[in-house]
Amino acid sequence: MKYVIRILFVLILVLIGIGYYFKNNNDHIVGDRWVGIGILLTAFVLMPIFIIYRWKGKKVNDYMLNKENLKKMMDYDKENESSKP
Repeated sequence: MKYVIRILFVLILVLIGIGYYFKNNNDHIVGDRWVGIGILLTAFVLMPIFIIYRWKGKKVNDYMLNKENLKKMMDYDKENESSKP
């Protein structure tokens, strides 16, 4: 999976680079199209794949702000305040 992400990342950088090359050579419409394709691929293909890859096997509840986690945070803050000089 990480190789797919890396290949997509390089492909997107190449697409954006090609777009700016065309824009630099006064073909703005084609350049904007290539840059746009690169940005769309980043937003709708690369980011979801990356998020799925990084969150695989993790508990979502550990990162949610609910009453239990708020209580843990408050208790932690109270412990650290009392230990400060």
